[in-house]
Amino acid sequence: MSNQSIVTEFILLEFSEIWELQILYFAAFFIIYLSGLTGNLLVIMVVAFNHSLHTPMYFFIMNLSMVDLGYISVTVPKAIINSLSATWQISYPECVAQVFFFVFFVSSEFFLLTLMAYDRYVAICNPLQYEQHMTKTACIQMVASVWIVSLFYSVLHTSCTFAITFCSNVINQFFCEIPQLLQISCSKSYVPEEGALIFCILFGVGCFAFIIISYLQIFKAVQKIPSIQGRKKAISTCFPHLLVLFLFYFTGLIAYLAPIFTSSGDIGLVLTVMYTIIPPIMNPIIYSIRNKEILTAVWRLLGKSKFFTFNYILWV
Repeated sequence: MSNQSIVTEFILLEFSEIWELQILYFAAFFIIYLSGLTGNLLVIMVVAFNHSLHTPMYFFIMNLSMVDLGYISVTVPKAIINSLSATWQISYPECVAQVFFFVFFVSSEFFLLTLMAYDRYVAICNPLQYEQHMTKTACIQMVASVWIVSLFYSVLHTSCTFAITFCSNVINQFFCEIPQLLQISCSKSYVPEEGALIFCILFGVGCFAFIIISYLQIFKAVQKIPSIQGRKKAISTCFPHLLVLFLFYFTGLIAYLAPIFTSSGDIGLVLTVMYTIIPPIMNPIIYSIRNKEILTAVWRLLGKSKFFTFNYILWV
């Protein structure tokens, strides 16, 4: 294809040409998506309907689950439809929308994890000033800032990516991903996107440095807590967040650095699936398993739903 105007649709990478395997992929993606959907919706409902969980930490966890819902919904439903229908086309507007929302939700998760590190830092290092700093208004403003910055970040990347011309419409990935789109560009120079990428990397490095410094200060403060039970409680509130951070960064780094060290397309595909699917599924599990308050609230919610269902059956 000679220029961008001719490209009306893109061809995504198919998982297999064998129909039976396509059905298997459909079933796997459907179960994965249903699990992620259920887990994150459950966390949102538990935090929203339980007044004892209306604290800054759980407010951020609820917003993280909302981000994870969008994160997993951008790529997986399309993969489910493609696996079932055995068609791998995606229209140009759909591709633009997929890039926009994927970058938006990924960046939102990154910035939310940074806010959650700040929340733990204030709670453990400055407990007497926690209620003063982490007010309801302050938390809402911080989360609103996350959405606004992520929106700017997404608009910047999407506009720079689709400002280039494409010489092919075949994307070597199961969804529209910026690195793969740049590979099918007619130009070998991506000045706008490179500039946007440098800006975002610098901003991201700053956030990552803030997280590292925050947790170094947290660990120092934990060591000064006199009681063993107090130290365990402080660490238990940080442990889920550290796990989520590690999972998000680890899968993302592997997915983007692996192509440098391996030429296997199948390995790269598996790693990208891990990067786009595992964090949204594992985040609610990590926070639920390590958090007694969420587990208790979940059982209460499930108990109430069973009670209402039973009464409805008797009434009918």
